[in-house]
Amino acid sequence: MAAISSWESRTNPKPPPADRLRSYALFFSSDPTRTEPPVTEDDLTADERSRFEDLHEELDALRDAVNAPSSPGESAPSELSTWTFDGDPITIICPEAPLAERPPMANEKNPNYTRMFRYADLDALIELWGHIRACNPTASVVHRLPSEVVSDDLSGHVVVLGGVGWNRVMRRMLKTLREMPVSQVEVDDLKTGEIFRTSGADQREYRPVWDDEADSGRELLEDVALLARVRNPYNHSQTLTICNGIHSRGVVGAVRALTDTAVREGNEAFLASRFPSGEFALLLRVPVLNGEALSPDLEIDSNRLYEWSPKDEATSA
Repeated sequence: MAAISSWESRTNPKPPPADRLRSYALFFSSDPTRTEPPVTEDDLTADERSRFEDLHEELDALRDAVNAPSSPGESAPSELSTWTFDGDPITIICPEAPLAERPPMANEKNPNYTRMFRYADLDALIELWGHIRACNPTASVVHRLPSEVVSDDLSGHVVVLGGVGWNRVMRRMLKTLREMPVSQVEVDDLKTGEIFRTSGADQREYRPVWDDEADSGRELLEDVALLARVRNPYNHSQTLTICNGIHSRGVVGAVRALTDTAVREGNEAFLASRFPSGEFALLLRVPVLNGEALSPDLEIDSNRLYEWSPKDEATSA
């Protein structure tokens, strides 16, 4: 139902995927006197195949019209999504690993110096970089370390990865977004990351879940992720997207919620239906299995630990 609602949305529509249109054309092209609808195209009669081809062509044309470029020479993405932006530049700001955490090749004096070894949350950056480039093939997409950020980098669409500990831009953004009642704070009993805390009527702390009886010692079972999209506080015509976590698995989970083919269509539909304005903040449960973060399915209620949108603020005012 969430997927259908997103296709019918007047404020933030998401076109149905191409394979879904083919299935619809197959279903509605069958003879109404059939006792069972055709399962594959091979099951169609000659008359049904003709109707199928005409209907499929018409549905494809309507979908292409929605995805058509708004001006000559402008490329249109194959799918509209949270990661499809209406302009550029698009800047991804990724945390920088502390000196003590970097491998030898992160040292500029090393003959095999590799700049990317300075980055933390590389799994999340690589996953997101490729996805945003694919969704915005003509846009300028750059990634920056917090120490490299200049004012121009904050004037377009901005995506900030990682927690406040290693990303001072994230720390600054969360302080700037005073209307969003989510903060990330250090606590004495957790030395590996910073927990999330909500304010207002829903004041609460959100912490990771551990298995203290694992054979290899203490093992992370669940991390917590922050996935948020709001107006860029430095340029309200552009967007700020936050993919954060208590640990790196949470950051990856926030990213993969909208890049993983297994869940992204349903998750995009959920966001379009639940937050038609396009602005939201979600704290998510990110299960960890064999060291790998699993992509959270937003349609599972227990995966959504906390939800907020500006509309909530307006309603309670």
